[in-house]
Amino acid sequence: MIRRLRIRFVVVAMLSLFAVLAVIMLIVNGLNYRSIVSEADDTLALLKINDGKFPVSDEGGLIKPQPGDAPADDAHAFSPELPYESRFFTVTFSNEGEAVSCNMDHIAAINSDTAVELAEKAYGGSSEKGFEGIYRYIVSDGGNGVMVIFLDCSKMLSTFRTFLLASCGISLAGLAAVFVLIVLLSGRIMKPIAESYDKQKRFVTDAGHEIKTPITIIGADAEMLGMEIGEENEWLRDIRSQTKRLTSLTNDLIFLSRMNEGTAERQAMEFPFSDVASETAQDFQALAKSQNKTLSAEIEPMLTFTGDEKALRQMLSVLLDNAVKYSPENSSIAVRLKKAGKTLRLTVTNETRTPLAKEKLELLFERFYRTDPSRSSETGGYGIGLSVAKAVVTAHKGKITAVLEAENTLTIRIILPL
Repeated sequence: MIRRLRIRFVVVAMLSLFAVLAVIMLIVNGLNYRSIVSEADDTLALLKINDGKFPVSDEGGLIKPQPGDAPADDAHAFSPELPYESRFFTVTFSNEGEAVSCNMDHIAAINSDTAVELAEKAYGGSSEKGFEGIYRYIVSDGGNGVMVIFLDCSKMLSTFRTFLLASCGISLAGLAAVFVLIVLLSGRIMKPIAESYDKQKRFVTDAGHEIKTPITIIGADAEMLGMEIGEENEWLRDIRSQTKRLTSLTNDLIFLSRMNEGTAERQAMEFPFSDVASETAQDFQALAKSQNKTLSAEIEPMLTFTGDEKALRQMLSVLLDNAVKYSPENSSIAVRLKKAGKTLRLTVTNETRTPLAKEKLELLFERFYRTDPSRSSETGGYGIGLSVAKAVVTAHKGKITAVLEAENTLTIRIILPL
């Protein structure tokens, strides 16, 4: 359990850190990309309002749009180096949609045929702005035709990709470093929990052993008292009944604690699982019949399994005992065992006396959990049987789940790896 808790802690911590880094990366690189696009659009807007060329600089060395050429929001200053840093070309279309001119004076990386091909894609598109490869474009609709202006953004996009890759690499390296630290420190973090859990399990085992002695003495004294009285007594019957219940509960608690600790004496050997399942089902036939219930078994023959036969037999008894105990009269119970690939699949299905909520199915395997809110002892159970079954399945590296086939039909499914 502590190992699983430690793994969950590491997984949750790493997923949380990954989510935070992913959000940060998304925001930072998104803002970076938006800045690149905004800068390119500003340059294209300047070229658009000046018919595909940069305006002359003013006396202070800054490039400004000519008065009346653009709205006030666009009339901000640009560096005088902008014309020398920018690589752009323009393609002009007639009102009929035919390319009539192409200005390639400010770019050398592309020829006029390719420029016209890119311009036709932009001209035929639905957006006024966008990207064609590494070129950002803007469509300028004039009175004598349409001009498509392209700006080479290769350097800006290359810088963006470099920053993106670098930030991803640094984030992954940071994740790896944090993962190593969390793995190394998680043992120390979980140490107090592990110690507390071990003390709790040892307490249950030790207390169980201490309780067994007085229970045994009480049972023996009740038998001796009955022999001396020489007649059946109501109070003696109650003492024997409750002593038997306490003995069973104590033995189950000790067994469950040992299974969870991994200290139970397990004799793993190959045995005929089909025979064990058939015998256990046969043992409960009479009990089911006495309560007007039908118990059917579909056991695939000749199935063998390597494990603790005694523990698995106890698991089967727990499941069938629960099915018979908590099903209504005139209902049917079904136990099935078959081989599926490299696993054995065991299911026990029975109707329930009261409807079960799907969200509470996992609680069925908790210690002392009872579906009856009044915790009535009419059935004789005390809510630990399925915990024992789960411990046995877990010790054999299997999986146990509870499924509602219908509102009042419960199926316990067990998968055991061969």
